[in-house]
Amino acid sequence: MTIINSLKYYWNVKLTGQPFLAWQRRQAESHPKISARWRSDILSPPLKIAARTRELISRHYLEGRYAAGHRPVAWVTSGAPVEILQALGFYILYPENHGALCGVRGAVVELSGAAENAGYSTDICSYARTDIGSVLSGKTPVGRLPPPDLLLACTNICQTVLHWYRVLARHFQVPLILIDTPFVYSKLAEHSLEYVKIQLENSIPAAERAAGRKLDYRRLKEIVQLSKDATELWQEIINRGHQRPAPLSVFDQFIHMAPIVEMRGQKATVDFYAALLKELDENIANGIGAVRNERKRLLWDNLPIWYRLRYFAEYLGEHGICVVASTYTNAWGELAPFMNTQKPLAAIARTYISPILNQGTGYKLATMQRMVTEFQLDGIILHSDRSCKPYSIGQIEQRNRLIQEFDIPALLLEADHDDPRAYAEAQVASRLAAFVEMLDD
Repeated sequence: MTIINSLKYYWNVKLTGQPFLAWQRRQAESHPKISARWRSDILSPPLKIAARTRELISRHYLEGRYAAGHRPVAWVTSGAPVEILQALGFYILYPENHGALCGVRGAVVELSGAAENAGYSTDICSYARTDIGSVLSGKTPVGRLPPPDLLLACTNICQTVLHWYRVLARHFQVPLILIDTPFVYSKLAEHSLEYVKIQLENSIPAAERAAGRKLDYRRLKEIVQLSKDATELWQEIINRGHQRPAPLSVFDQFIHMAPIVEMRGQKATVDFYAALLKELDENIANGIGAVRNERKRLLWDNLPIWYRLRYFAEYLGEHGICVVASTYTNAWGELAPFMNTQKPLAAIARTYISPILNQGTGYKLATMQRMVTEFQLDGIILHSDRSCKPYSIGQIEQRNRLIQEFDIPALLLEADHDDPRAYAEAQVASRLAAFVEMLDD
């Protein structure tokens, strides 16, 4: 079966699929109107790199369709220490990224419904319901997802992943590696770092068994360096938002962040972000901003509302408002300094214990204050996300403090990042309109 599956992989991925996707990308680059869904009089034309973004994401899911039986497959949480699995040759799937894609393509209600019909509560994170519904129904907008040989969950984003991945482990009857990261209330303790490092060391034999090979530590160092390079480039891309006009908005960032989430540790990701940074610098030199008439600049806190990205981009852009910074996209760049190839396991432990969701609400408030100054912002939109309680906790107090103590206009919007059934169109529109009017006063 392995030989047959490998032949299918090489035929469908290497010989036909990837060349076809490359041809599609070249066509889009040669004929910009093909990829101009976001073109408008309000927003600047889409970045040229958009065609390459679609190619990278499509290649990733194409490989997944034919990975089973050809190479080991791991499903992982977005904040998991993926470098070890990359070094072992796993094809890696991020159910959260798949959930975001389902949100953009309007598939969440159907897939979540399959999970809810099986008894899963609507109070569960919509990413988890979308993923479980996809597993139970066998449906996905990307064709087919490869069954995992291994599951890796890290609690640095939430506790939901622990229960979610236990469901997956029972369904697929595969091993689950859990990396528990102690919460960082104020200062990171050395004993917490050592605790996570020991878990990483203990996880390697199970990962090796699932992969059918031993971990090459030289390869691990190479992967960590590639992750570091890509993460540093991503932070540079985010920092280009300091420019006026900003060459990309957070709605662009939400789309182009896919590789830094699900393709960390790959050279293609480093090359992609180097090309994106080059295009942004060219736009800066030519005075091209994401919003044609940028007058006001905002910060977005929490996950995006995937099914309404265009609405927010165009409505705010119509009023000369560009959302130039986000605590969410920044979270994927600010950890780059912790990555160290000389002591990879210790560096991985420090990196993955330090995400914004594994630190106190005071850290997030300080991050927003810093970004307001650095990006010269006029206000903040806080998305109170029904599905992501760890990210949303404390937002009311944060909003109040931003307004009262720091004189920063702040709007709290209630929604769900993936499930449109928890989105009240009229309520969001009225609150947004009032906030925009206040910014203009």
